[in-house]
Amino acid sequence: MKLKPPNIYLFFFLISACALLLEASNNGDGGFKQEEEEEEDPHIKRSDFPPGFLFGTATSAYQIEGAYLEDAKSLSNWDVFCHSVALYDELISTSTDNLSTGIEDIEMMHSLGVKAYRFSISWARILPKGRFGEVNPAGILFYNKLIDNLILRGIEPFVTLFHNNIPQELEERYGSWLNPEMKEDFVHMVEVCFKSFGERVKYWITINEPNIVALYAYEMGLFRPSRCSEPFGNCIAGNSDVEPLVGMHNMLLAHGMAAKLYRDKGSIGITVHSFMFEPLTDSELDRDAVKRAPLDPVIFGDYPEEMRKYLGSELPSFSLDEKNLVKNSIDFIGINHYSTVYAKDCTSSSCSATADRAIQGFVELVGERDGVLIGEPTMVDGLYVVPRGMEGIVNHIKIRYNNKPMFITENGYNSPDVQEQRINELVNDVKRVGYHTSYLAFLAKSIRGGADVRGYFVWSLMDNYEWLHGYKVRFGLYHVDRKTLTRTPKLSAKWYKDFLTNKSDLIGKEASRDKISFQKDVMMPDS
Repeated sequence: MKLKPPNIYLFFFLISACALLLEASNNGDGGFKQEEEEEEDPHIKRSDFPPGFLFGTATSAYQIEGAYLEDAKSLSNWDVFCHSVALYDELISTSTDNLSTGIEDIEMMHSLGVKAYRFSISWARILPKGRFGEVNPAGILFYNKLIDNLILRGIEPFVTLFHNNIPQELEERYGSWLNPEMKEDFVHMVEVCFKSFGERVKYWITINEPNIVALYAYEMGLFRPSRCSEPFGNCIAGNSDVEPLVGMHNMLLAHGMAAKLYRDKGSIGITVHSFMFEPLTDSELDRDAVKRAPLDPVIFGDYPEEMRKYLGSELPSFSLDEKNLVKNSIDFIGINHYSTVYAKDCTSSSCSATADRAIQGFVELVGERDGVLIGEPTMVDGLYVVPRGMEGIVNHIKIRYNNKPMFITENGYNSPDVQEQRINELVNDVKRVGYHTSYLAFLAKSIRGGADVRGYFVWSLMDNYEWLHGYKVRFGLYHVDRKTLTRTPKLSAKWYKDFLTNKSDLIGKEASRDKISFQKDVMMPDS
């Protein structure tokens, strides 16, 4: 089973890229085998983690806020994109309506016992026209209330400054991340945020998954502004071999400029989508393919030499001042980890047209070996349940980057949308509990081995708008009725609450039994 390939050389920039997230189903007929894996004891407890370790939940502005044209907010690039590709329905205007229900959602988190909440700022809500217009007081007021109420409930705010959506104004004026001007707009936005919220917010994330933004927006054309070229896609305009590098370069510099403003005032980092890669075979070539994965620019100040070898003049260069700007520009690394895949070298074997290119690092990603899946498939094509990957990715970063502090900023299990009359089936999400307990067990193992991991955020607090998937997959601890917007706690919410008070053993055992049962099942998911 081949995965849609991520941009391996954008993985050079940060940690990994993401397989194309297309829909799949966990129901159907047929059979499959699953890769055997050495399991950690899934009966994980809060006491298995260090005192002060921050457990939280995560969301992003566009995915939950709704009110897309209220309180003087402007159209964002995603508002325009969803309309243009018919991904939009009447509910995206309300989404989960966090703009109206934010206080209730904070009470929901408080009832779970979480100590941190990761959310993002809607750029278009606080600066509708970027630096070409005024600050929107209503937007500042909304986030002030959110932050104040989080702190009142003892919940640490983790704020992401850019999580996919920007004012459409900036796209139309100069092409957003393909233009160096975007750095100036980003710095203007973060200055407004630091001035407005900086005294209360200790943890900032500059950019969420810049590797995914570059991959989807400028290589495959799946995200706004939908730019690409053959063989990656059939867009009106774009160059898939060059523009992802330009966009990523500008994001790295924008991150460095933002970090310079805030260093020594708190903690600032960057978050990357981080697959764990394993070699498809034991060959030296496949092992080398797995090694193409450093976070070098924001640690060491430049790109790896191997990138220059394959990409040559297409790869942008940092000036001496720019190297100094991005070098050591993070206090922590944010890791969004969901899955593990196999990596296959393409320099000496046949691969797909998209994998056999320099922009991909001449690497193909696959989800099975000798007819055996790497892990239990999920509702998102290319994401598998492979708990050992959590330990692998954390240990990789620990070793390569001298144990830089880390936060697991996203980790979660996706389940399908169901008809509302089957709400009991959706709320009884035993597999989600099993997913989290297994991944947390391997995370605890890496921490016992010395990895400096300081927090873990469940993606997500509630079912929300999942980008290209809309509402067809759900990651939430809480079910959201799309008609009434009523939040209903799932079994996983009860588990998380009990876990945080060391009372989760019974639910953990039930999830473990369910996982064992599923692994023995012979049902093949629809493709």
